Amino acid sequence: MIIVQQNKEQAADAVRLQKNFGNLEIVEATLAQARQTIQESRLNNETSYDPDYVPKGPIYRNANAFHRSYLEMEKLFKIYIYEDGEPPLFHYSKSKGILGIEGILIHQIEISKFRTKDPEKAYVYFVPLSVQSIVDYAYQIHNREWTPLRNIARDYVHLISTKYPYWNRTSGHDHFMLACHDWGPKVSKGVPYLYKNSIRVLCNANTTEGFKPSIDVSLPEIYLSEGRMDGLIGGPPPSKRSILVFYAGGVHGYIRQMLMDQWKDKDPEVQIYEYLPKHMSYYDMFRKSKFCICPSGWEVASPRMVEALYMGCVPVLLKDYYAKPFDDVLDWSTFSVDVHGKEISDLKKILMAISQDRYIEMQRRGIEVRPHFEVNFPPKRYDVFHMILHSIWLRRMNVKLHDLDGS
Repeated sequence: MIIVQQNKEQAADAVRLQKNFGNLEIVEATLAQARQTIQESRLNNETSYDPDYVPKGPIYRNANAFHRSYLEMEKLFKIYIYEDGEPPLFHYSKSKGILGIEGILIHQIEISKFRTKDPEKAYVYFVPLSVQSIVDYAYQIHNREWTPLRNIARDYVHLISTKYPYWNRTSGHDHFMLACHDWGPKVSKGVPYLYKNSIRVLCNANTTEGFKPSIDVSLPEIYLSEGRMDGLIGGPPPSKRSILVFYAGGVHGYIRQMLMDQWKDKDPEVQIYEYLPKHMSYYDMFRKSKFCICPSGWEVASPRMVEALYMGCVPVLLKDYYAKPFDDVLDWSTFSVDVHGKEISDLKKILMAISQDRYIEMQRRGIEVRPHFEVNFPPKRYDVFHMILHSIWLRRMNVKLHDLDGS
C-alpha cells in the first residue's frame, strides 16, 4: 500500500512539473529530487531494500549512499542516442581483444532498457562515435597527424549541434562519449566543448593528460580475447598461492623499464618477466601469485588490473596519475596496493610489510568487488555496464557520495 501511494505521489509530481516547466527544467527538477534523496540516505545512514543485492562492507566508501543512488538511477535514468552516422565509425566498435570493452559497451548501451527514443525525456545524450574505428579507418601508419581523426569527431558534433537543440542548450555538458583506445583523449581534444564540458568515458584516465575525475569517467580496460569472460573467473585460496608477486609484459614506457631494471632476474620471490617462457601459462601465474603488478605502459590503462581481480590476485597498481574506475564508490585501498614509480626499488619491502591477515582480507575483498568488473551478456545489475552508467549518472547529477575524509 505504501509503494502504491508513493507511485501515485510521484505521478502527481510529474504532472505538476509538466504544467509549470519545460522538458529540460523537468529533468533538472527530477535530478534535484534524486540528489536530496541520496543526500538524506548518506547523512542518515539509511539502508534501502533490494531483492538482489545490498552493498555493504568496507569495499564501499559509503554503501548506503551508493545503493540509494543506484536505485534512483534504475528508476529515472534515460539515455538518448543520436541515430546519425553509419557503422563502422559510429554505433559500432570491435568487441574482441584488448580494446573490446569499447565495442561491448557501445552495443549494450544501444540495446539497453535505459535508452529512450524521445530526446526530450533524456538525462544524457550519447555521442556514438568509436575512436577505435576512427583510428582503424582514418589513421595513416607512421604519421601521427591528429587532424583527420579529430575532424571526424568535430564534424559529427557539428552535425548534431546544428540538427538538434540539445548540444547547444548545455554546451555539451549533458553529453557523453566512450573510448578505450589510448587516443580517445587526443581525438576528443579536436572538439573543445567535448573535451572541456562533456563526460568522457575513457580507459586512458591520465590526470596529466586532461582527464578530469569530477567530470570524466574512468573505464576499466578488460581483455576478452573472444569477447566473453569464459575461463577467466576464479582462482585458488591464499594458502595455495606460493609466489609473492608476478608480472609479465613488454617494456612499454618508463614505469615498465624501471620495473625490469630493478627486479627482473633479481629475486625468486619477485617473478618479473618481459616474455613469459613457453612452458609457463600467463593466467596460471596470476592464480599462483598473491600479488600481481599492474603497471602503466605507454599509457596508464592496462587489462591486468581486472585480470587480477578476476583470478583472485591482489592488484598492485604501479601507475602514476591514474584515476581509478568507480573511485567515487569503491575504496580501492581495501583490495589493492598503490605503488608509485619512485617506489619501485622498495616493491618487495612494501609487499612484505603487508601482514598475512591483511593480505587474506584484501584478497577476500577483491573477490567481493569482482562482480562490479564483470562483463555479462545480457548485463546484470551492478556489473561493469551498470557501474559505468552509474558513474555517468553521478556526474550528470553532480553528486558526491562521500566526503573528502572518506565518510
